[in-house]
Amino acid sequence: MARPPLPPFDETTAIEKIRLAEDAWNGRDPGKVALAYAVDCPWRNRAEFVTGREEIVQLLTRKWTRELDYRLIKELWTFRVNRIAVRFAYEFHDDSGQWFRSYGNENWEFDDSGLMRLRIASINEHAINSEERKFHWPLGRRPDDHPGLSELGL
Repeated sequence: MARPPLPPFDETTAIEKIRLAEDAWNGRDPGKVALAYAVDCPWRNRAEFVTGREEIVQLLTRKWTRELDYRLIKELWTFRVNRIAVRFAYEFHDDSGQWFRSYGNENWEFDDSGLMRLRIASINEHAINSEERKFHWPLGRRPDDHPGLSELGL
């Protein structure tokens, strides 16, 4: 099953790949998100290590059960052939109403069919007041006219 755009990436196709990933994550459907990864894709996500789509679905299900009203922006850092590096930020609140902003970097490696075969994420977060939030679009896909990370000063 091919997942275009396919490597080798240029700047345009790398940005397109990133936006497709962002859109899927903002949809918060673990099963749909997992389809972008190779069946045996290893992840490093914070201090958690998972391998394969089934474990990815489990991780994302736990994540979006805890991280409510989740909104994410991803931005290209660099790319080369079949690898893309992104930086990202997302906002969410917990079940007590406390808002957080998480920041991080991801390194992605793709197979020839455009499936991610490796994902390494480094993430940190801090509590914010609701007045400090910068991501205010309705849940789901970020509107095309919403500023990205650089425009928001993040």
